[in-house]
Amino acid sequence: MEATGIDEDLAGDAGGDVVAPNGGVNELHNVGEEDNMQGQMEEFLGPQAEYNEEEEERKYYRRKRLGVIKNVVAASVGAMIVYSVYMGLLQMQLILHYDMTYREVKYSNLGLEDIDRKMLMGINVTPIVGLLYTPILIRFLGTKWMMFLASGIYAFFVSTNYWERYYTLVPSAVAIGVAIVPLWASLGNYITRMAQQYYEYVNYKEEHVQEQRKLPKGACHKYIILFQSVFHIIFYLSLVFAELPMGLVINGCLHDNSHILNNVRSCGANISGVIPGFNTTVLYKLPRSMLLIQVESILMAFAFLSMIIFLVLCGPAYRPTEEIDLRSIGWGNIFQLPFKHLRDYRLRLLCPFFIYSGFEGLFAITGFSLSYGVCVLGLKSLWLLIVVYGLSCSVFSSLSLCLLRLPRWLTLVGGAIVHLVLLLTLLAFSPSPNTPSYQGPLLAISVLWGLGSALNKTGVSTLLGILYAEEKERLDFVYTISHWWQAIAIFIVYLWSNLPMRAKLSILLATLLLACYCYWVMERRLARNVPHRLPRIPRPRHKVKGYRYLEEDNSDESDSEKSGEEDRGDVEEMEEMEEERNVVEEVGEEEAEEGGQGAGAQGADSPRAWRGGGEGPRYRPRDGHGRNGVNGEQKTEQQEEETVTG
Repeated sequence: MEATGIDEDLAGDAGGDVVAPNGGVNELHNVGEEDNMQGQMEEFLGPQAEYNEEEEERKYYRRKRLGVIKNVVAASVGAMIVYSVYMGLLQMQLILHYDMTYREVKYSNLGLEDIDRKMLMGINVTPIVGLLYTPILIRFLGTKWMMFLASGIYAFFVSTNYWERYYTLVPSAVAIGVAIVPLWASLGNYITRMAQQYYEYVNYKEEHVQEQRKLPKGACHKYIILFQSVFHIIFYLSLVFAELPMGLVINGCLHDNSHILNNVRSCGANISGVIPGFNTTVLYKLPRSMLLIQVESILMAFAFLSMIIFLVLCGPAYRPTEEIDLRSIGWGNIFQLPFKHLRDYRLRLLCPFFIYSGFEGLFAITGFSLSYGVCVLGLKSLWLLIVVYGLSCSVFSSLSLCLLRLPRWLTLVGGAIVHLVLLLTLLAFSPSPNTPSYQGPLLAISVLWGLGSALNKTGVSTLLGILYAEEKERLDFVYTISHWWQAIAIFIVYLWSNLPMRAKLSILLATLLLACYCYWVMERRLARNVPHRLPRIPRPRHKVKGYRYLEEDNSDESDSEKSGEEDRGDVEEMEEMEEERNVVEEVGEEEAEEGGQGAGAQGADSPRAWRGGGEGPRYRPRDGHGRNGVNGEQKTEQQEEETVTG
C-alpha cells in the first residue's frame, strides 16, 4: 500500500510531463510507413515485370507509320483545296470580266479586261525565274513551311478580289507566279520524303536505318509508287470542286447558245485563236454583288482551311539536324546546285517529258475545253467537260499502282500512246458550232485525255522519286528542275493563244514524240549501266554552337585569328600523325628483334598491317562534322591508343 502511494505521489509530482505510453508505438508506425514508401518508390522506379520493351517499341513505330500516312493525306487534301479555290475563283473572275455589260455597269472605265491580261501575264511569266530562288526558299524555310507560305499567298490572291483594282489584282497575281514552282517542288519533295520515312519506320530494326545511313537501292520504291498515287487521286478532285462556283452561280446568269455562239463560224482544228466570233456579252443578268461576296468569303474560308491543314496536320519532312545540314552547305552552293544537276543525263533526257506535262495539262483546260467543248456545246457545258476530265484523272491515277508489279515505263508509254491517238484525232476533228449531238464524243475525249494525263503526271513524279530515292539531300533540286520546265511550258501555252489550232496540236505532237524518244534513250543507258554524273554536295559548314557540336565559339575572335588557329591545328595534327607512325614502326622492329624473324618487321609496314590495326594515323576532321561527329573522333583516338599499346 505504501508503494502504491509513493507511485501516485511521483505521478502527481510529474504532472503533465509524463510521456504517453503510445509514443513508442507511433514511432514504430512512422518507421514502417517510411519503409513502405521506400518500397513503393523502388517498385515504381525499378524494372517492371509486365513491361515489354519490344512490344512498346513496335507500338511506337506503328504510331509513327500512321503519322506518315496522315501527313500524306493532309498534304494531298491541302493542295487539293488550294487549287480548287484558286481555279474556281479565277474561272469565275475571267468570265465576269469578259462580259462587256458587267464591266460597264460595275466598274465603268476601270479597264478590267486590260487588268486581266496583265494578271495572267503575272501568273504565267513570273515562274520563269523560279529556278533561281526555289531551292533557297525551300532550304531556308523548310519543306513544310514552304507549303504553308505558298498556301498563304493563294489566300492573299483570294482576298484581293474583294476590291478589284489594278494595284490589288496584279501584285497578287505576280505573287501567285512566284509561289507556283516552290509549292509544287515542295509537294513532290514532301511526298517522296514521306515514303522514305515510312520505309525507315517499317524497317526500324535494320542496321542502316538505326545508323541513318543511305537507304539500299530500291528499298522504298513501292512506298513512293503508293504515296504518289494517293496524292494524285486526291489532288485531281480539285478540278471537280473548282467548278462549283461556275455551276451554282454563273450558269444561272448565262445567255443561250444561240446568242453566245451567234457569230462563231467554225470550231476545232479549223480555227485560229481560242473561239473567233465569240460574243462579248455572255450574261443576260448580272449576279448580285452580295452573292459574289458570299462566294468569295466561302472560298477565303477554304483557303484558310488549307493553311491550317499544312500547319497543323503536316509533320516535318526532315529531322531538325537534317534541316540544319541541308541549309549549312552554303547559300552559294544551294543556288548553283540546280544548274549542276542538269549534268545528269537522266534529268536532261526527261526534260521533254517535263515540258509535255506542262503542255497537255493546260491544253486540256484551255485549248480543248474552249476551242472544242465550248465552241460546240456552249458555255453552259464548260463545267461538265472539266468535271469529267478531273474525275477521269483522279480515278485513273490509281492505275500507277500497277508499277508495283509491272515495269516503270508502262505508265509513261501508256499515257503517251493514248495522247498520241487523241492528238491525231483532234487534228482531223472540226465540228460545227452549236451542235449538241457531239456531246457524247467530246465527253469521251475528255475521259481519255484524263486517262493520259493521269498516267503522265503520276508516271513522271513516281519516276523522279524512284531515280533519286536514295538521295534525300537532292530531292528538292530534282523536283525544282521538273516543275520549272513545266512552268516554262505553261508560259509557252500562254504565248501561243493566237496560233492556229493545228499549229498547237502539231507542237504537242512533236514534243510528245521527242519525249518518248529521249525516255527510251535514258532507259537504254540505264540498262547498259552507263554511269550518270551527279554533282558533289559539299559537307555542312556549321557555325559550331550548342549541344550538338560541343565546341566553343569565341565571338571576339577575328577571321585572321581563326585561320591562324586552323593552320596551327593542321600542323599539330600532322606532327601527331608522324609521331604515331614512328611509334608503330618502333614497336614492329622490337617485335622482330624479340622473335628473331625479319618478316615481323616487314609485316609491320605492310598494307595488311595498316588495314588491320594501323588505320589510326589517318587524317581526321577537326570540327567533328563527319558522319560520326565528335563521338566518332573519340572512337578513332581510342583505336589508335589500342594500336600503339598493342
